[in-house]
Amino acid sequence: MRMARRFLIRGRVQGVGFRVFTRDTARLEGTTGWVRNLSDGRVEAYVEGDAEAVVRVERALRAGPRGARIESVDALTEPPSGSFATFEVR
Repeated sequence: MRMARRFLIRGRVQGVGFRVFTRDTARLEGTTGWVRNLSDGRVEAYVEGDAEAVVRVERALRAGPRGARIESVDALTEPPSGSFATFEVR
């Protein structure tokens, strides 16, 4: 079953390779979507794909890359759009 989730990650998540980590993890899991830095210091990601793959990406986001310090992750389930061919850094 396909699903989509939007994540807002707070903590030390900018300047530590978080977006590249997210892209690489999402592509490895076969999901699509995007990740970007927000002006308030958070990172936002939209992940779409097989439900189990999206859950594995979420687990990775909650751990983060080396050098990151995750304070919180807000996850919002959304209807999948089907409009992404790959996962990109914005």
